[in-house]
Amino acid sequence: MMLRRVQSEAAYWPTCSEVIIMVKLDQILHTIPLAEGVSATIDEDSLSLTGPNGSTSRVFSHTKVNLSLDGDNVVVQCELPRRKDKAICGTWKAHINNMLTGVTNGFEYRLKAVYSHFPMTLTVNGSSFEIKNLFGEKVPRVADLKWTPTEVQVKVMNKSEVIVSGVDREKVGQTAAIIERSCKIRHRDRRIFQDGVYIVSKGAN
Repeated sequence: MMLRRVQSEAAYWPTCSEVIIMVKLDQILHTIPLAEGVSATIDEDSLSLTGPNGSTSRVFSHTKVNLSLDGDNVVVQCELPRRKDKAICGTWKAHINNMLTGVTNGFEYRLKAVYSHFPMTLTVNGSSFEIKNLFGEKVPRVADLKWTPTEVQVKVMNKSEVIVSGVDREKVGQTAAIIERSCKIRHRDRRIFQDGVYIVSKGAN
């Protein structure tokens, strides 16, 4: 019995040819080409991009990951990366691609006002977005817009459609989320009371 048990346990251990050896990478190098008409500058840890749709900047700071310019390319480089360093390199690459899309095409989120009985009135007043007559409420709902109209543009079209556009994807998305969240209903069944302003589409122009 003991011999059979030893043989069965040995069957689960891999042979020398089956052992996988993890080889550590020497470096990670991401090269992001700049689109036509886009210029880039690096000031210490801040990367600034300027294109036909506007300009944007972002701070990239890490002890092991380096950001540099090589002609018409933005280079993200890391020597002897660990797993977290590899993830940070990929995150930086995604942020830079979003910045390139923003200064060339821009980002646009669309929201739509949905109501069944009480028609809503949507207005933009400077740095605030007002929603009147939600469920017949006498006090209007107000969403505070964090950014200026030069950074994020909010427009009301056809009385029930809202268009949020800008260069920075995070600012545009956060503004749309603030407007959507301002219609939150408490102490009611959301399966029945579904009035509100909802995001219907998002992405690049």
